[in-house]
Amino acid sequence: GARPGPEEEEEEEAAALRAVFPRDPELFAEFFPERRRFRLCGRVLRIAEHHGPRLGPAGAVWEAALSLCRFLGEQNLELAGRRVLELGAGTGIVGIFAAMLGAGGAEVTLTDRPPALPQLRDNVRRNFPGGAGGPRVRALRWGRDQRRFPPKFHLILGSDIVYDPRAFAPLLGTLRHLVVPPAQALLSARLRGGDAGTSRFFRQMLPPFFRVQLLRREPDGDIEIYAVTPRHGGGVPLDQERGARPVLGSLTGGWGGPEGGN
Repeated sequence: GARPGPEEEEEEEAAALRAVFPRDPELFAEFFPERRRFRLCGRVLRIAEHHGPRLGPAGAVWEAALSLCRFLGEQNLELAGRRVLELGAGTGIVGIFAAMLGAGGAEVTLTDRPPALPQLRDNVRRNFPGGAGGPRVRALRWGRDQRRFPPKFHLILGSDIVYDPRAFAPLLGTLRHLVVPPAQALLSARLRGGDAGTSRFFRQMLPPFFRVQLLRREPDGDIEIYAVTPRHGGGVPLDQERGARPVLGSLTGGWGGPEGGN
């Protein structure tokens, strides 16, 4: 028979590629993640991101996470001996950074929905190859699993977890369970959805139960970092164990931020 022409050869090659690789490049990306290095406050973090529909927003590092990491690094928080939990950890970059700040002495737990847990474990291994000092990874679906977590933590972290109004009520219930004295929360968020979106959660839903303080607004204006502390009993040590003193005491003691306060 006649030799195939260039166009036919290209089509055969394309067909062979389609047989090997998924048609949807996003599906391909889930199996071959993007590996990135982040240098934050003198520390290098190795993070794999899985872009695609299975993990959605949980598969990527978002700017609000980097903002919260930088804030933690600048404040010199004393995290050694503290119990820290990250909500909606996604790639785990914030909790992993907190574990590094604690120099192996912080007890950090990364939580998210079950599909994100393999990615979290992978990133913990990348940054704590020997396992020592690395965070634990556990499933926590807001509004469903929080009772499995005794409210014994000193610091709750969350970055860019306030974006879906359908999740606001379950997230609020989870925070009400976990953020009890002496616990405090640090939440960073990119403002989305106008008055009915992110700002409604911080300005209307949280204040009946918590003292909400705006600690930082990024220069571009759409990423904010908040301290969330219990309205009743906050700042009173419950016992003499190390870490009973609030982690954020020096931050929230006298400054409510430009729009913070009671």
